[in-house]
Amino acid sequence: MDAIYHVKADELDQSFLDAIKELFKDKEIEIAVYERDETAYLLRSPANRERLLRAIADVESSQNIITPEQEQFQ
Repeated sequence: MDAIYHVKADELDQSFLDAIKELFKDKEIEIAVYERDETAYLLRSPANRERLLRAIADVESSQNIITPEQEQFQ
């Protein structure tokens, strides 16, 4: 059986380890840890990819930039 968990490092605790130990009881397991790349995830969808790349091009060319009124953030 394979399982992939997406968690924040701060969420790892003893109960998480206990759950893995129970799920894979008496089995040899491999644990690989790597930092998730949210950009790669967002670029997987062709529609998202096109939209994000267009937005990057807009920023680089200073076009279609919307600046909200700053008072609402104070």
